[in-house]
Amino acid sequence: MEQRKKSGISPKAIKWIWGVAFAPFVLLALLLLLTALGLFGRLPSFEELENPRSNLATEIYSEDGKVIGTFFVQNRSYVQYADLYPTDSTLHIRLDGHEVPPIVAALISTEDARFRSHSGIDIPSLARVAFKTVLLQNTSQGGGSTITQQLAKNLFPRDTARNRGRVARMTKLVTAKLKEWITALKLEYNYTKEEIAAMYLNTVEYGSNAYGIKSAAHTFFNKEPHELNVQEAAVLVGVVNAPTRYSPVRNPDNALARRNLVLTRMEESGALTRKQRDSIAALPIVLNYRPISHNEGSATYFREMLRLVMSADRPKRSQFYNEWDYDQAVKEYDENPLYGWCHKNRKADGTPYNIYRDGLKIYTTINSRMQTYAEQAVQKQMETVIQPKMDAQYRRTKVLFLDTDREERERIMRQAIRYSDRYREMKRAGFSERQITASFDEPCPMRVFTYKGERDTVMTPRDSILHHKRIMRAAMVAMDPRTGYVKAYVGGPNFRYFKYDMAKQGKRQIGSTIKPFVYTFAIDHLGFTPCTMVPNLPTTIETANGTAWSPKEAGKVVYDGVLHPLRWGLARSRNNYSAWIMKQAKQPEAVADFIHNMGIRSYIDPVPALCLGTSESNVYEMVSAFSTFANEGVHTDPIFVTRIEDRQGNLIASFIPQSQDAISERTAYTMLTMLEGVVNAGTAGRLKWQFGFTDMEIGGKTGTSNKNRDAWFMCVAPKLVAGAWVGGEDQSVHFLSGGEGSVAALPIVGEFLKRVYDDGHLGVSRTDQFVRPAMMPHYDCEDEMDAAGPEQSDEEEFFG
Repeated sequence: MEQRKKSGISPKAIKWIWGVAFAPFVLLALLLLLTALGLFGRLPSFEELENPRSNLATEIYSEDGKVIGTFFVQNRSYVQYADLYPTDSTLHIRLDGHEVPPIVAALISTEDARFRSHSGIDIPSLARVAFKTVLLQNTSQGGGSTITQQLAKNLFPRDTARNRGRVARMTKLVTAKLKEWITALKLEYNYTKEEIAAMYLNTVEYGSNAYGIKSAAHTFFNKEPHELNVQEAAVLVGVVNAPTRYSPVRNPDNALARRNLVLTRMEESGALTRKQRDSIAALPIVLNYRPISHNEGSATYFREMLRLVMSADRPKRSQFYNEWDYDQAVKEYDENPLYGWCHKNRKADGTPYNIYRDGLKIYTTINSRMQTYAEQAVQKQMETVIQPKMDAQYRRTKVLFLDTDREERERIMRQAIRYSDRYREMKRAGFSERQITASFDEPCPMRVFTYKGERDTVMTPRDSILHHKRIMRAAMVAMDPRTGYVKAYVGGPNFRYFKYDMAKQGKRQIGSTIKPFVYTFAIDHLGFTPCTMVPNLPTTIETANGTAWSPKEAGKVVYDGVLHPLRWGLARSRNNYSAWIMKQAKQPEAVADFIHNMGIRSYIDPVPALCLGTSESNVYEMVSAFSTFANEGVHTDPIFVTRIEDRQGNLIASFIPQSQDAISERTAYTMLTMLEGVVNAGTAGRLKWQFGFTDMEIGGKTGTSNKNRDAWFMCVAPKLVAGAWVGGEDQSVHFLSGGEGSVAALPIVGEFLKRVYDDGHLGVSRTDQFVRPAMMPHYDCEDEMDAAGPEQSDEEEFFG
């Protein structure tokens, strides 16, 4: 009785006070227990924590270890914690008794100063939030989330469905927080602090379509994560809070202030001294901004070709003009494991691979330096020679689409308009055909392509189509003939503006580049030699339908009846000599089959005129076929991917080239000597006098289709085979003169090879030699060939 009077509070009241005080903690514990049991929705399992699902970019590697591109929904790549350390140990930072990389020091100092001491939930921070944020409504104190909690939210995002009521929204927030706390505790149980820090840096968004520290370092500074210095690390950690507001590209002033705040936090945590903080804070933000885009960077056409191949569906007959090409495509799909790889293979959970989300590592055969040299060679020829010549021709003639009537020109434009982005967007928006057509005649600001760079201008969309139709196109491929490895691949001038790939996707008439295969048939099947003498006379062949066919020659050719060796006819690309071989062969079908076996898979019409290149193919296929000569008669199918790894670096696929004997070693070497004759004393003489390829073993063949529509050049060296094509998007866009393969296409290959040889570190040399078979006879023909002039035409007329 006296005790109750002394305190004035009864024991029962004291119990109630303690009950009220502990009730929130009991309630919180109960809620956490119910959350862990899944009452408020499922939580990620331990298995999911071990393998968190996240959109990871697939990385494409060159043979020399460079990342040449990515496929992504979110441009994210993972790095291990150890890969964050600078190679110079003096740049490591001491923080909380641990030596950490600069990016980790900036992260911990800014986002979670007690990161090392808590187990996923920072109780003092929660108390601060409860008092200042909830009771005092001071939102500047933040939410008290630890790095581990933020990681949980990033890996397993909250339900973002909108709920109208405030109570519903608050309920969603509370249950989401409870789930994040439980997940954070699981993460702390499963991973070390270092792994959690690395996972956080790998998952957050940094703006400019960069997800993860590796992509961010490349995008903003063109560096690897371990190459980031303190100020760069501070910029990236600061950006995470609000990628747009603190973007160093869009809002540099905000980014600078935010970076300096991070530096201040680093000083407060002991990661930096005041002197270091002050000196770094005085520095400007220096970017090397390179946003990742499917349209930009190295090997854009190759990357798209790779994507199409790996994600290809089984071919359908409706996709092909003829049965032959369809059958070849089906055979390729069935026999080449890379084609349709994403559909043919399954992950452990039974789902197919997705190159945009699964973080694959694709190792290709492309050499990054050779690829650069190829792109530079194409750019140089097109910018300085080909496009200026086409522009001058158009100014002079005022005609773009040659050999066409008004109806054909209107058809070309209608088709181009229907394929344009503007047309598709207006069609989706519900505009009528009349409205859409009218819009193409209204001037508006736009950006157009030129070989000297993009240009901002004002013109009608119709005129912009005409402008881009006038842009000449080019493609180039190089491969190692011994392995089939594709070393360089250029499908066009600019992937952003011209998506159609003329290296492998498009096909054009190949002209005289088919002639070496016709001559090979003569040597391999008919028993001829380079010295077989043939009269220089017109050749007439009776065709199966009873008509006579006789090919025309390019330029002013005199049929003097003088006997010349076969090698003379190939060097000068004489049509009558190719026709003479076809006449001796008697069976065009046999010649066509023989050429297919050499590596040209496209359809070849089995008629006598095939010897002039009436069939269509592409640079990729032609380089593959010409490689048979340099590989001692063995045709090796081109290969451009050697292996694929999963996101953890486990090997999940490997690829080896397929080879088959095509011709004998002697026949192959004999043809190499004849192709050398084309360079030494024939239509490819420019390769020697313009690029200095003297005193070395190198062969080639020029080709030009009717009316200069397509210019070709194929070059064979002992360890590298390269080919190029030049032409217009529409075949009616071509040169009136001077568009031969020796003038238009040869300089691309010549420039590329010159850069490769001058590099000296790519495994090829001017001293390389073709493999000469044992007991190989020497062919010293009686008729010595005169060196062909550098401007000698090699244009072929197919029909006459």
